[in-house]
Amino acid sequence: MPEETSKPVTRTLRQRLARLYFGHDTAAIRFQFALMVIDLAIIAFFLAGPYLRDRPSYLILDYLIAAWIALELVAQGAASGSVRRYFSRPMTWLDIFVLATLLFPQWLFNFAFLRVARIWAVAQRPVFKLMLRRLGLREQGDVVTAFINLFVFLFLVTGFVYTFFFYAEDAGTGFIDALYFTVATVTTTGFGDITLPGTFGKLTSIVTMIIGISLFVRLAQAIVRPYKVTFPCPECGLQRHDADAVHCKACGHVLNIPDEGA
Repeated sequence: MPEETSKPVTRTLRQRLARLYFGHDTAAIRFQFALMVIDLAIIAFFLAGPYLRDRPSYLILDYLIAAWIALELVAQGAASGSVRRYFSRPMTWLDIFVLATLLFPQWLFNFAFLRVARIWAVAQRPVFKLMLRRLGLREQGDVVTAFINLFVFLFLVTGFVYTFFFYAEDAGTGFIDALYFTVATVTTTGFGDITLPGTFGKLTSIVTMIIGISLFVRLAQAIVRPYKVTFPCPECGLQRHDADAVHCKACGHVLNIPDEGA
């Protein structure tokens, strides 16, 4: 009897976790927004690391965050419903890697800045569009998404450069130098007053320029081009249409685009 009773309880818990992580209702949106706030707090801990690492409180905060990430990994695994699908997600391995760096801070760099990728992951979910609609930003969805993609990339590169090239310096100066280098490189301004040494530094600069300028162009396109809605044409499959389109521009098929504001 106890085993039979535990199975429905476990199933109910998994269903509730799945609804919170992947649902579109108010409770799910609030839960996912709270996770984003916690991720930002973890990133703040990464930035404060150089100031705190010589204090006893550093290890306490470090292991508390490690415990949170471990708990979240278990919760996400339960919510996914499939072990194979769960471990096929890049974000799962990213969280495991961050957890390892937190568990062994004496031997591994603090890679907590990688948690900013969670913001990008949330922006790819349908629930993100619901959040924008409730905030009155439905027509600016493409611009917001492009800005988030650029912001996440800038912070990831800045965190990477800071960790490998400026971590030994004063925390404020080191992070600002890393951010300054990243922005100057992404925009191809290239003042040259701050450069990364060695072959590894040159390769980092090359990758940053190639990806960064592409994201800048994407953001510019999203700002300039008129607002479009995503609605696949049943006839030709064209994805993007004017919000008030009656016929598909490619094939002339009659469209029935739902009113998202309703």
